Amino acid sequence: MIIGNGRRNLKQRITSSSKAPLFAFLNQSTLTCLHSQKHSYTNVYMKWKKDSYFDSIESIHKSIELKPIIALKNCITASPEGRIPISDVSKKGLQLDIPIKVARFLRLYPSVFEEFTGPKYNMPWFRLTPEAVMLNDEEQAVYRDYKADLQERLKKLILMSVENRLPLKVIQGMLWYLGFPDDYVRNPEGNLDGCFKVVEMEDGLKGLAVVKSEKVLSVLERNALRSGVDNGGQMDAISIPLFPSKGLRLRTKILDWLDGFQRLPYVSPYEECPDLYPDSDVAEKRVVGLLHELLSLFVEHSAQRKKLLCLRKYLGLPQKVHKAFERHPHVFYLSLRNKTCTVILKEAYCDKTAIETHPLARVRKRYIDLVKESKVILKNRRLQNRSFCSGDENLRLNSGCK
Repeated sequence: MIIGNGRRNLKQRITSSSKAPLFAFLNQSTLTCLHSQKHSYTNVYMKWKKDSYFDSIESIHKSIELKPIIALKNCITASPEGRIPISDVSKKGLQLDIPIKVARFLRLYPSVFEEFTGPKYNMPWFRLTPEAVMLNDEEQAVYRDYKADLQERLKKLILMSVENRLPLKVIQGMLWYLGFPDDYVRNPEGNLDGCFKVVEMEDGLKGLAVVKSEKVLSVLERNALRSGVDNGGQMDAISIPLFPSKGLRLRTKILDWLDGFQRLPYVSPYEECPDLYPDSDVAEKRVVGLLHELLSLFVEHSAQRKKLLCLRKYLGLPQKVHKAFERHPHVFYLSLRNKTCTVILKEAYCDKTAIETHPLARVRKRYIDLVKESKVILKNRRLQNRSFCSGDENLRLNSGCK
C-alpha cells in the first residue's frame, strides 16, 4: 500500500476544520450532525493482493453459476404439471442470464434437470430430478417459515435509500442477493405486508416505499450495544472490524490514518445527516458502514461490484464509491474470479458470530453440491459411450476375421 501526494488539481493535504466531532440524537428518527467537517487528505493506493481463502469460498463463486439454474428450476416448478417443453424457455436465454443455448445449458446439469420425450410435440421436455424436487421443497419451506426475516432485509435495503423508496426494477436486480424468488416483486401487494407501499417515482417508474416507524439498528450498532461500546444515547466512535489478509503490511502513515479513521463518529446508514460534508472523513466512514450493512443483508454476504454500483444514485453514495473497497482492504475483499469483480464482506467469514447467517444459505449450499454431481454423471456417460463404441469396433473386427 502506497501513499501518494495526489494528482494535478490536488494542492493541499489537509483541509480546514472547526469544532470537535460530536453526534447528538435530537429524537429517534433524526440525526443532527454537529461535527467538524475535516478531511485529512491521505491518498491511499492499494496494490491488489490475492487471498486464496476468499477466492476459494465455494458458496460465493458458484453463486453466479447457480443463479440461472435456479431460474430455470423456477420455470419448471411454475408449470402445473411440473414439466415443460424446451420451447417454453428456449427464447429466454438473455432474460435468465444463460450465455449459451438453453437446451444445451439444461443438458449440462443432469443432476438437476431430467430430459425425456414429452406427451406433446416432437421436441425435448424437461423436469426436475427427485433430488432437485426435494431441495425445491426445502427452499419453499424457507420462504414460508422465514417470511418476516426476508421482508425485514428488503425493508432495510429500502430504508438505506435517500428517500426511503427504490424503483421496482432496482429491487428486482437485488432479489437474488437478498434471497427472494425472482418473481417476488411482480405482485408486491400480494407478497408484502402493510409496511410496504407501491409508489410512483420519477421517469414514470413504479417503486416500493417503506414508512419508517421506529429506529433501525445496523449490525455494527447491535454488536456495539452487545459489547457495551454504544451507550444508547450519544453515538460513540464505533470501530468497523478489520481483518487483514496474510502478507498485507501497512506503512506507519497508513496505520496512523486507519487508527484515526476508526476513532471517527459512526453514522448509521438508516439515519439522515444532510449537513455531512461529502468529502469529510466521517462521510467516508458512513459510506464504508453503509456498504458493510448492505453486504450483511445478502445470502453470501457478497455481490458483484457492478451490481452494487447500480445502487449508488439511490443510496446517496459518492461517484467514486468503488474507491471505498480499494481503500479498506481489511473490511472488503475484491475477488477477480469468474471474469468479474466480486466484493466480499470479510467479517462474515472471519467472525461467524458477528453477522447472522441468512436463512437460505444452507439450501443454496445444498444446491451447489447437487450441481457438482452433474460433472460425475456426464463423465460416467462419456466413459460408457466410449466403452460401447470400443465394443462395437471389436465386434466388427472379429466379424471381419471370420
